[in-house]
This record gives sequence, structure tokens and C-alpha cells, in this order.
Amino acid sequence: MQIDLNSDLGEGYGAWRMGDDAAMMEIVSSANVACGFHAGDPRGLLDTLCQAARRGVAVGAHVSYPDRVGFGRRPMDVAPDDVTADVIYQIGALQGLARAAGTRVAYVKPHGALYNTIAHDARQADAVIAGVLAVDPSLVLMGLAGAPVLDRARMAGLCVVAEAFADRAYAPDGTLVSRRAEGAVLQDPDLVAARMVRLASTGVIEAIDGSNLRLQADSICVHGDSPGAVQMATQIRRALLDSGVSIAAFAA
Repeated sequence: MQIDLNSDLGEGYGAWRMGDDAAMMEIVSSANVACGFHAGDPRGLLDTLCQAARRGVAVGAHVSYPDRVGFGRRPMDVAPDDVTADVIYQIGALQGLARAAGTRVAYVKPHGALYNTIAHDARQADAVIAGVLAVDPSLVLMGLAGAPVLDRARMAGLCVVAEAFADRAYAPDGTLVSRRAEGAVLQDPDLVAARMVRLASTGVIEAIDGSNLRLQADSICVHGDSPGAVQMATQIRRALLDSGVSIAAFAA
């Protein structure tokens, strides 16, 4: 049994640093690297990509709405053509930096509000898919496990990876509980690790109302900006390995 473990990295800006990219690179198998629209400056991104190259961690373009002030977590009404162009721009920028760092962009994972919007909004989902296809049809699209966007991407010819979130609560319908709601962000490393072992082993995770939700996930995300992210990721990795689940990137 095998699963990917990923984290959102490269999210500092100038003198402002978020998370511990170096420590997370020792734990995860894939890194979702910011592309400058919600976070990340060129020098910081290059450093993160160099770390990924040294550690053999797979790299994904973490594309976003153009929203640095809101960290990409505010819904935006962006025209589909603009979404497509923004996705192309961000992937292209990260590809250049990755090449200079001695690695490559293997997949694309939308960030924050864009991620949540395309999970069920066909218009914006198709705009993101079009952007990925325009740059490189061999890129893998990562999206929310069970969301229609994955089927739309498959139909368009993309390979996809279904993702589950370690540190987020789920609604009974498989969507993520809004960050504005109490209990939306999970902070107990032992609890989170146990949830992820259960998910990897049985395909079941407990929703916020106590019901059991069935999810088919290929990758588990630990947000790099969450409190105690490194400790949580370490605990998850250890628990998965101890339960016989190997950790490996889905893309080289």
C-alpha cells in the first residue's frame, strides 16, 4: 500500500517567512510550490525548488487567484479566459525557476479559493484545465477527492490525483468545512495521524458530524502554514510507515 504526502511550500514573501520549508522537505514526497499569485517571491521560490531538487521531492505548481493580500483564500469572480491565462502564466514562471534549480514541474494543484471553486464549478474548472493543457498535457492535475473536477479533467485528457486533507475537517458531502467554522482546522497530531492511517488503509474518514465518509485518495496534504505543521507531518509519516503504508510521490 502506498500514498503520497504533500505540503504547500514556498509561501513566504521577502522578509516575511511562512512555515519551515527545509524541515517539511525532509518529510513529504511532493511539494506544492507557490507561483507568486497568493504568496512567494522569486528568490524564495528558487530556494524552495533547490531544496526540493536536493531532496528528490516532486514539484507541483500551486496556482491561485491573484490575491496576495487574502493569501488566495478569498473567492473571486474571475472570467474564464483570465483564469486560463493566469494558470498558464503561473505554471510557466515556476517551470523557469524549477529548470534553474535542477528540477521540473510535474503536476498542478490549485490553491485556496480557486481549489474549492473548481471542485464543483464547471466553468472555472474547465478554465483551469484549459490552462494546464495549453502548457503541457502531461502535467498531472491534483484536486479534491470525489470532486467532479477530477472527472472533467480526465475527460479532457489529463491524468489526475485525488487529494485528502490531513488537517481539515470534512462535511458529510465530502467538501471541506469552511475555515470560518469552528473545528474546521484540526491541530491534534495524534488524532490527525490516526485519521490518515484509517483513510489510507480503509478509504474511510470521519466527517465533522461523526458520520463515515468514503474517500479514494492518492495523496494527503498537510498545510505548511498550519500551527505545528512540521510536528503534524512527522507524526503522520511515522504513523503511516508503522502501519505498513509506504510514502512515495505519484509523479517523478
